[in-house]
Amino acid sequence: MQVLIVEDDAALSLFLRKGLELEGHTAVCVDNGDAALEVAHRDSPDLIILDLNLPRRDGVEVLQEVRANSLNSSVLVLTGRGAVEDKISCLDMGADDYLLKPFSFYEMLARCRALARRRHREPTSSVVQHGILQLDRMTRLVTLAGSEVELTGKEFALLDYLLQNRGRAVSRPELLSNVWKMSPDAGTNVVDVYVNYLRRKLQNGDTPDLIETVRGEGYRIRPISITDAPLKKASAIASGNGPSTFAGAA
Repeated sequence: MQVLIVEDDAALSLFLRKGLELEGHTAVCVDNGDAALEVAHRDSPDLIILDLNLPRRDGVEVLQEVRANSLNSSVLVLTGRGAVEDKISCLDMGADDYLLKPFSFYEMLARCRALARRRHREPTSSVVQHGILQLDRMTRLVTLAGSEVELTGKEFALLDYLLQNRGRAVSRPELLSNVWKMSPDAGTNVVDVYVNYLRRKLQNGDTPDLIETVRGEGYRIRPISITDAPLKKASAIASGNGPSTFAGAA
């Protein structure tokens, strides 16, 4: 992975570069916002580790410019700014993760790996179909057996992440880190609460829950072999190959 380190603390910048290189990554260091944008535009790095308190151009401005120019680099904000407002602002502007100083280098590496996995899973289509469930990332529309399901922004993000990772169980810490942008060990039950919200909204008659609990591992989307039966039945009716409940003159 090619990493751009934007940090004006020379000792910390060197520490990050050497640590990342030992892990097999390529790292370039710059110490100001102007240089960061120059390198980002030139090299399109896989990951930008971005401090916010920078000379010449603030890290927030760098983040805004990176996203305004549709650069596909993942951005991990690494900063001493601990205010919730700063974190929310950066995440809303397009940061992929936010880590406070002082920090564990090994936690930072884990977050970098998570961001790399997310890049490799980038969808090639905006539409994801899973049995009777369809999610469109472009329009942010979710339908179940053809009927629209109204979801909040966080419910949509949770469902999208589960669908991206269908076929395996996703742990609560992973969901906290990637959907809520929170520390994986945060003491909160927000994941379980939102999974229950989603389950209720995705109920469809006698069909089993689309989200299942895997004991000791987390949550996953139920395999397609179970969820596709109602869809096949609906398709048969629509095509005239199955019984219809409609009767009347044209």
